[in-house]
Amino acid sequence: MLDKEAMSLLPDDDDLDLIHTRRYETRVYRLSDDEILVRGAVSDTKPAGLYVPDDPEPLEIHQMQVELRVATAGLEIRSARVLFETHPHSRCPVIAADYEKLVGLSIARGFTRKIRDLFGGPNGCTHTNALLQAMAPAVVQSTWSLDIRRRRAAGIPQRAGASGERESLIRGQTNTCHVWDERGEHVAAARRGERLESLLPVVNRLAELGRDDPFWD
Repeated sequence: MLDKEAMSLLPDDDDLDLIHTRRYETRVYRLSDDEILVRGAVSDTKPAGLYVPDDPEPLEIHQMQVELRVATAGLEIRSARVLFETHPHSRCPVIAADYEKLVGLSIARGFTRKIRDLFGGPNGCTHTNALLQAMAPAVVQSTWSLDIRRRRAAGIPQRAGASGERESLIRGQTNTCHVWDERGEHVAAARRGERLESLLPVVNRLAELGRDDPFWD
């Protein structure tokens, strides 16, 4: 269940009239070399006293949870479970079992369209759909975590890599965002075989700690 007291990433809003809060949370776990577990939740809450006068506590209206087992190869969904923890209508949970149709889908490019085709409009739950779309990028990001662990275990610096590995990186990242625009300098430098910059949060944190890490050099 979502922690309702979790610290917000947003600026302090004590001087503003809050009327609604939506929160997402996704966590990805390594189960084995070929499978990961993905858990996600979305929560909508109304501020204290808005729906129920003089109630000192915020009121949760929606909380949907999704649990997926995903193959690391191809990011294919092997199992799917949806739970309606908090819902506004008694029939809301009836649709949960339909999300077993996720099994066999790949969480890759085109996943958002697949969700819309399968569960859009009256065929699903709009909040569960939004959660799935928010979870998908986290799954993709988790593959970088797996790669970092693999490289460290093998003693392979992050910057190192065969030309085929570099080409695979370029293919997987091209046109995913403005940095990886196929017409941009970042992709051009990668194709020239130049060393790309290390992740800024890692570089900054190492500097704060006064440490060097050959893995990132």
